Amino acid sequence: MQYRKLGNTGFDASLLGMGCMRFPYIDDTDLKKGVHREKAYEMVRHAVDNGINYFDTAQGYHAGDSEAILGEALDYNGMREKVWITTKHPFWAPCEPAQIRRNLENTLKKLRTSYIDTYLMHGIGPNNWPKILEWNIWAEFEKFKAEGLIKTIGFSYHGNAKHFLEVLNHYPWELTLVMHNMLDLNNEVTAKGIAAAAKKGCAVTIMEPLRGGGLSQAPKPVAAIYDSYAKKRTPTEWAFRYLANLPGIASITSGMSNMEQLNENLAIFSRSNMTQGHLTPEEKSIIEDARKAYESIITIPCTGCNYCLPCPQNVNIPNAFRLFNDGHRFEFFDQVRRSYMFARRGGSGAEKCTRCGICNPKCPINIDIPKELKVAHDMLIGWEE
Repeated sequence: MQYRKLGNTGFDASLLGMGCMRFPYIDDTDLKKGVHREKAYEMVRHAVDNGINYFDTAQGYHAGDSEAILGEALDYNGMREKVWITTKHPFWAPCEPAQIRRNLENTLKKLRTSYIDTYLMHGIGPNNWPKILEWNIWAEFEKFKAEGLIKTIGFSYHGNAKHFLEVLNHYPWELTLVMHNMLDLNNEVTAKGIAAAAKKGCAVTIMEPLRGGGLSQAPKPVAAIYDSYAKKRTPTEWAFRYLANLPGIASITSGMSNMEQLNENLAIFSRSNMTQGHLTPEEKSIIEDARKAYESIITIPCTGCNYCLPCPQNVNIPNAFRLFNDGHRFEFFDQVRRSYMFARRGGSGAEKCTRCGICNPKCPINIDIPKELKVAHDMLIGWEE
């Protein structure tokens, strides 16, 4: 296993971290039956035994069960003291000081630990940042740190590169969890944002390195590019190698759902050349060509310009089109349907479209938006958990 400095924490983190949002289910056709706890325990313990020492969870993962499952798994042969655990305070919960403390106490109880290594402010972005500033969450987190209940303070982020820098420079964060992968070069924080955080001594950890599993699939145009390289590698390995090559990344968290995925990833991250700057010019060219091939597989020609917004019914039109296109691009609909479930719960699903047509004149490439929204919606519905 490769290890890197976790910012200024003094901890050497495994380059492969384990994200605890995709534990195996009892029944993949009925997710409401919940997580298969024994299989999850086996995976977590196997991960620790094979060098993984960085685990990321959150209060809301697996309908509130993820922290408890991780805590139960690590309450075994002294494993808790071998690992770094990050978990998150949810901002959909009340944020009065007393409730913030109750949230942490509940998390500590579920994780069967007396402290959290990094307590993250969950999902900071442009929409909730003003409220977070108003609530002054840091005051409570700093009390927890003084009491020894948390070691370090961090944040997970979903937004744009410019706003990320605003958040980053507001507080002396010790760790940030951000989305980045070989496709999302210009979305979210970008490589420049990662470098800026690392320069400040803030540990940078990565979520969604495989785009929810999509990048582990190689449709024919992408497979042809990978096959042209003399050394055969899986699509998963190419995606991980893109990230391992970048400067400033401390750990890459992958949400693994079975032992086969875990062992494949362990093998990849145990190779001696999974290091910063290891990619050759030819390998970089392969990844760039693969990226272009992925991006060429689009069914609805939406560019994400957002000119169609705001929708009077609050439908997030570009998001529905992006998820639909990603499902076709990766030939894998599980993750995009899951993401769409959350969009619908948040009130931005395409079922709210009234076909008023206000959006159509705004589209610079003349998409029949109400018609295509129905196509996307019909393909994306169906995931429940």
